[in-house]
Amino acid sequence: MELSTVWFLLIALLFVGYFVLEGFDFGVGMLLPVLGRDERERRVMINTIGPVWDGNEVWLITAGGAMFAAFPEWYASVFSGFYLPLLLILLALILRGVAFEYRGKRNDPVWRRRWDRCIVFGSFVPAVLWGVAFANIVRGVPLDADHDYIGGFFTLLNPYALLGGLTTLALFLTHGAVFIALKTVGDIRQRANRLAERLGIAAVLAAALFLGLTLARRATTPALILAVLAALCLVGGLIANRLPSRDDPQGRREGWAFAGTAAAIALAVASLFADLYPFVLPSTVDPVTNSLTVANASSTPYTLKIMTWVAVIFTPLVLLYQGWTYWVFRKRIGTQHIPEELVTPQPATR
Repeated sequence: MELSTVWFLLIALLFVGYFVLEGFDFGVGMLLPVLGRDERERRVMINTIGPVWDGNEVWLITAGGAMFAAFPEWYASVFSGFYLPLLLILLALILRGVAFEYRGKRNDPVWRRRWDRCIVFGSFVPAVLWGVAFANIVRGVPLDADHDYIGGFFTLLNPYALLGGLTTLALFLTHGAVFIALKTVGDIRQRANRLAERLGIAAVLAAALFLGLTLARRATTPALILAVLAALCLVGGLIANRLPSRDDPQGRREGWAFAGTAAAIALAVASLFADLYPFVLPSTVDPVTNSLTVANASSTPYTLKIMTWVAVIFTPLVLLYQGWTYWVFRKRIGTQHIPEELVTPQPATR
């Protein structure tokens, strides 16, 4: 296997990890005002992702860096043609990160509500626009002979791409609701379970329509297999979410449910990359001449060789560290774990 293909697979793996991990904390952020009925419950929801949300974003940074080094033409065409959507995603992620850090700086309900809105907005925008961006990458965009994007912003907002955004939105909301149920106890856990059922129906319908249209355009056997497996995992996760837990009569099998939604997102993203290969960015102007492929968009073999050795050495270390982080913070939390002084406004002092 050529190194350019190896790096295409590695970039696909990085985006799979990013959407699975960042997907549930996007979902938690969007559901903050829905499931968090008071400040204590909102603190519980934020604390479920507090130790991991910034680490999840490392997957995106690494994927972008790998694209830049391994496929510079792909990186240049995507980041110039998709400049405005990617800028909006970046600004939303910055606003979201600032909101996580600043909402607890003042013990004031109005202050917290404003930052909570920033968390919702900063989670919603990437959840939609990542689906729009990847749908356009798979569908193809207008590229000229120099591989430059010649469309406009509204060219990217075609019906197929908007359906992709709706699909990622529904999947992340479902994934987030299941994660909240997995990580909490008490009333918020039960409400998250019930909400995951309703959101899951929308996610199944949107994902089935989007993947069906994708495969109808240019179906490959690996992409078809992965899409079917993604659908089965999503349905299986939703079924597990309805089954009573053996250990806790008050709960359900959230662990299996979360594994199902995580596998569904991973397989769906993998299906898109399988459908895309050997292209990295198809051209709708002249698919044969103007499209970017794994072969014509890659760096030199020497560059890919050096990158491969670096990845072999450091990737296992990063995975071990992030796995250790999730293990340390694996326990459930509830409102009883939030101190009273963190949720009760304090009187002003002179």
